[in-house]
Amino acid sequence: MKLRQIMSDPVIRIHPQESVEVAARTMNRYNIGALPVCGSDGKLCGVVTDRDIVTRCLAASRPASSTTVGEIMTSGVITARGDMEVSAAAGLMGRAQIRRLPVVENGKLCGMVSLGDLAQKEETSMDASDALSQISESLSSRE
Repeated sequence: MKLRQIMSDPVIRIHPQESVEVAARTMNRYNIGALPVCGSDGKLCGVVTDRDIVTRCLAASRPASSTTVGEIMTSGVITARGDMEVSAAAGLMGRAQIRRLPVVENGKLCGMVSLGDLAQKEETSMDASDALSQISESLSSRE
């Protein structure tokens, strides 16, 4: 099975010049924990998560209304292509310790896959379980 068969599309995204406040409201509205950050050309330039907002903005005493998403986003994001096998993507997510994987074609965001997406499909639920186990093992070894 290919990622394009299970990815979320269209994807809620945000521009790097938007405020962190707008990002937080968008996440709340759509009940999501991460937003891909795309330039006007549709190219992925990073991801901002609810954790980024807390640690890089709020905990740093930066005002959410005047701090831009581009200032706190994670850049250098690991991505996949739509023709990648789901099992390969699950392995990548486990090794990289990530729960969400942007899907890009020609540098432009075209979808998003989460561990939840993998777990919802019976034929890929084992892959999701393995990836989550890798992430959990890494987290517990840090404590």
